[in-house]
Amino acid sequence: MYLYRQYCPVARAAEIVADRWTVLIVRELLADVNHFNELERGLPHVSRALLVERLKRLERTGVLERRVLSHGKRTEYRLTAAGRELQKLIDTLGEWGARWSFGEPRPNELDPSILLWWIRRRVALHSIPQRRTVIEFDFRSARKQRFWLLLEPTEVSVCLKHPGFDVDVMVSADITALYRVFAGRTTLTEALHRKQVRLEGSPADLRAFPQWFTWSPMADAVRVATADRQEKA
Repeated sequence: MYLYRQYCPVARAAEIVADRWTVLIVRELLADVNHFNELERGLPHVSRALLVERLKRLERTGVLERRVLSHGKRTEYRLTAAGRELQKLIDTLGEWGARWSFGEPRPNELDPSILLWWIRRRVALHSIPQRRTVIEFDFRSARKQRFWLLLEPTEVSVCLKHPGFDVDVMVSADITALYRVFAGRTTLTEALHRKQVRLEGSPADLRAFPQWFTWSPMADAVRVATADRQEKA
């Protein structure tokens, strides 16, 4: 851990959370991602060794607690009171980023597996059908094109292979467009109107589809920042 050698609360806090990946690890933990493999899925470009080191540091500095479950076979990471207070930091950082540094997605940010993992976390379980529902995503121009979301009344899974059940809704999308919808830079209605996203399924499922997702927790901040920029343009 880099030590700034300054007797200042900002410096002390920066020593804990300002290293590469640490803020994103905290972001994931605040989203109730509590197991190592799930953290890896949400942060696929961080090495396992670095993720282990960052988690140990956050535990050592009192930001999280490590709990061993199931007779020692599984480890869970839970934020302490100090760690949960970082929600305010993440929210402020996200709002600042939306206002001052969040433009169009870069090509190297368009990873469909990360997007599906994020969408999975933002499914509104209270709004989805009370039956098994399979959504197939066909991403045009993405290297790996097809993914599936398996919606059950109490859980949601991302499938890299066909889950073996009939598909209820087919989503054909430009990967950039669906990222923009998720992030709040545009709406699903607008993307559908522009034919950047296409939906196929029963009329009932297609009517309900927009209510199945709550999109990014930063989407409201992005919408406000985008509207402000458009007003000033």
